[in-house]
Amino acid sequence: MTDDSYFKHHVFFCLNQREAPNSCCANHQATSAWKHCKTRVKALGLNGAGGVRINQAGCMDRCAGGPVLVVYPEAVWYTYVDEQDIDEIISSHLQKGQVVERLRIDPAVGR
Repeated sequence: MTDDSYFKHHVFFCLNQREAPNSCCANHQATSAWKHCKTRVKALGLNGAGGVRINQAGCMDRCAGGPVLVVYPEAVWYTYVDEQDIDEIISSHLQKGQVVERLRIDPAVGR
């Protein structure tokens, strides 16, 4: 963490909802995943200044890889299927600084 960073990690979950038949993260339980992540990070005492911040976001234009979240400052983009995937991101990336390669989305994936 640099001296000018307020959080060690800042995590944004896309919670965007689109009209059918368009793909969107909200159709893949993104809100539940965001809530689970926020609750788990807090329970582990990782939240707050110098720690981890979990935020919701609108469309991040990576719909084809959805549901998606991004971890800054590393700018690592992930997809996930269930709470176990979220727990792995927390444990590996947020706690140990190790990227979860199997959950990364291809850099070329867009809308």
